Amino acid sequence: MVRWLRARSPGSWLHLPGKTARWRLTLLYAGMFLLLGTVVIAIIYLLVSRGATVRIHAAVGGSRVPSTPVVPLPPPAPGVTASASIPRALLEQHAADVSRLLAVSWVALVITALVSAGFGWFVSGRMLRPLREMAATARTISAGNLSERLALAGPDDEFKQLGDTVDELLARLEASFEAQRRFVANVSHELRTPLTLERTLLQVALADPDASAATLRATCEELLASGRDQERLLEALLTLASSERALDRREPLDLATVAGQLLSARREDIERRSLELTTALTPAPITGDPALIERLIANLIDNAVQYNVAGGRVEVITATVAGHALVSVTNTGPEVPPGELERLFEPFQRIGVTRTASEGGHHGLGLSIVRAIATAHAATLTAHPQPDGGLAVTVSFRASDSVSPPALGWLS
Repeated sequence: MVRWLRARSPGSWLHLPGKTARWRLTLLYAGMFLLLGTVVIAIIYLLVSRGATVRIHAAVGGSRVPSTPVVPLPPPAPGVTASASIPRALLEQHAADVSRLLAVSWVALVITALVSAGFGWFVSGRMLRPLREMAATARTISAGNLSERLALAGPDDEFKQLGDTVDELLARLEASFEAQRRFVANVSHELRTPLTLERTLLQVALADPDASAATLRATCEELLASGRDQERLLEALLTLASSERALDRREPLDLATVAGQLLSARREDIERRSLELTTALTPAPITGDPALIERLIANLIDNAVQYNVAGGRVEVITATVAGHALVSVTNTGPEVPPGELERLFEPFQRIGVTRTASEGGHHGLGLSIVRAIATAHAATLTAHPQPDGGLAVTVSFRASDSVSPPALGWLS
């Protein structure tokens, strides 16, 4: 037997239950009950011992205590006077009664503590049942079945609120995973198309035995154009990926200055399309990443110019309102259905098609990059379709205290 005990580790034969919440609550219930019971017993002991002693001394001294019952006492011992034997006998009887009361009280306290521990185990199990159900359901949810929900029933208590919060989190995760799947599928499509075109051009050029230098030069120029298009796509994807991360740096800048410089660089394109440009560039200082803010405003302007109608209108506004610096770009153009608005801010999406192909170097990444940059700067992005066609996009930042006057030039 001793050899068997030595062969086993101390922790293996002294097995204790796991430190679960149910065990902790049960021990807490029993411990609180023992503590309160001990306090009650101590109070009773003090009251009984002091009150009875006072009444005994009062009775021996000749005073009458009406509430104290008369207890017959044994005759005094030989050689002991009555006045000396009566108090000692009363005190000894009282001490025995108090000892008996303490013993009975402690036994009753231990029994009731065990009963309270059992009730605590039962009640804590009932209270923690929703958590166990949520844990069991959550363990079965993975990336392949994010559509499942906890759907916790019962009263609107803390457990129900926790279950609803987890369901909302699962809904956001499902939407995020679905967006990533669409993004990967769209990226593979956008990259596969130019690669297939390049391979076809090379195969046709190599298969023609009578190909001239001019034909080969034309093929090379088409390959170079396709390569530039892929470079722009990869640059846009890198910008989108970097915009979704936390900002590496923040510098003070003015939205009006950035917008004015970008509009000056696009003056010829705007005039060539016969677009009417309206500006109201007032100081709008913020603190952010200058490169990302420039890309955000550039994408808004390019989107307003590219998806416009001949003789249409483009309106660019920067201002500071109620402690927020905002930039707003509005254009005329094709009508935007309300159901299509949210989809326009997803990668590779344009009006009327679910997956874009490269068209003039545009891959449908502009507005998705705008939203990612706005999110990285904790800015608020709102978009509203225009009644006659077109879109109004506003990005609101937390305004900075520093103001630098914008260089508007021909835009004033």
